[in-house]
Amino acid sequence: MKSTKFLSVVVLAASLILSACSGLGVPLSASAAAITSPQSIALTAPQASAPLAANPQTAADVSALQSAYETIYQNVNPSVVTIEISSQVTNTSSSRGFGRQGNPNNPLTPSTPTTPTTPGQIVPTAEGSGFVWDTAGHIVTNNHVVEGAAKISVTFSDGTSYDANLVGTDPNTDLAVIQVVGAPASLLKPVTVGDSTQVKVGELVVAIGNPYGLANTMTTGIVSAISRSIQASAGNSQSGTTPTSSFSIPDVIQTDAAINPGNSGGVLVDMNGAVIGVPSQIESASGSNSGVGFAIPMAIVSKVAPQLISKGTAAHSYLGISGTTVSADVVSTLKLNAGQQGVLVVSVVTGGPAATAGLLPSTLDASGTPTTVGDIITAIDGKSITRFEDLVSYLSGSTQPGQVVTLSVLRNGKAADVKVTLGTQPTN
Repeated sequence: MKSTKFLSVVVLAASLILSACSGLGVPLSASAAAITSPQSIALTAPQASAPLAANPQTAADVSALQSAYETIYQNVNPSVVTIEISSQVTNTSSSRGFGRQGNPNNPLTPSTPTTPTTPGQIVPTAEGSGFVWDTAGHIVTNNHVVEGAAKISVTFSDGTSYDANLVGTDPNTDLAVIQVVGAPASLLKPVTVGDSTQVKVGELVVAIGNPYGLANTMTTGIVSAISRSIQASAGNSQSGTTPTSSFSIPDVIQTDAAINPGNSGGVLVDMNGAVIGVPSQIESASGSNSGVGFAIPMAIVSKVAPQLISKGTAAHSYLGISGTTVSADVVSTLKLNAGQQGVLVVSVVTGGPAATAGLLPSTLDASGTPTTVGDIITAIDGKSITRFEDLVSYLSGSTQPGQVVTLSVLRNGKAADVKVTLGTQPTN
């Protein structure tokens, strides 16, 4: 998605104050009997508006919802932190400033600072969010928040700040763990981990983070879609580097709760205050919230964070293909049987697990469009596959490197089974 942007880079935007003025309207009586003379027009008195919550039950419902939001904020906000990174200046033209207006050509990329810098100097670069994982001071955030940082500091909700060390990163899921140094136990309040596999569209959710450097900000909304898939590296990191990884993150939660630059690495929680996702990206042409945000599901975070804490890296199953969902357009273009579903194997990585197992790719023209049909994956280990996201989700949640899986494929119109020994995803 070309318009997908990372959220973590924060800029200081000018406040926009909107004022609305309305004219004073005097309604005319609709009755002709009200007209006493050609020059006399009867006026009706303004009607008092009914109370917004005249219904006692409505008032009680509003009060209960407000109380729930207040409780969530009081319980969760102390676990959410602001992460400030500093980076080393490589040259005076590419040094970057903290808290300045963003580049209009890429609103999530800070502009060059106006203050002079020299190569080798460590300067504040940007801010993101994170949350306390355990009482040992481990904090989970996005990889793109801390990637390339020469120095990391953490500010808690009470305003106190401490240095932090990088513990581990996983670019393939855009997650990272840092550990704060010297913070008292009273500040280390781990979040409650929720079950992202039970999230439903329409569910009320709350996002807490540090948008635009405005710490301790809460926004509300709903889960607007589930089972989305996003690219792990869809934009620039805080340090300005452009990642090359193209692995997909499955089972992503889509929300209309306002998340903006700086929310990256924060929390998306349910109405019980349990974290169900980590805001990571937004779909936006402007670089700011437009009602579509994406959060990495807690099921993935719960799997990756312990690995990062114990080993500094995380391992993920690797099939070694690029593919696409067999949509109606694919069926029409490649003249497949009407109603065909599955994942078309577009290409296989040379020497990868799929290639070793003999999975057949499609033939592509100069523009990369399939001209002949490769294998169509219809199931994995007996589980039906209708979308590419289904395949990625199964590999992520139900397999591990070294495991043997059975792919049911349609090859030249005939069903076949292909056994593949999964590898480990490479990292940048």
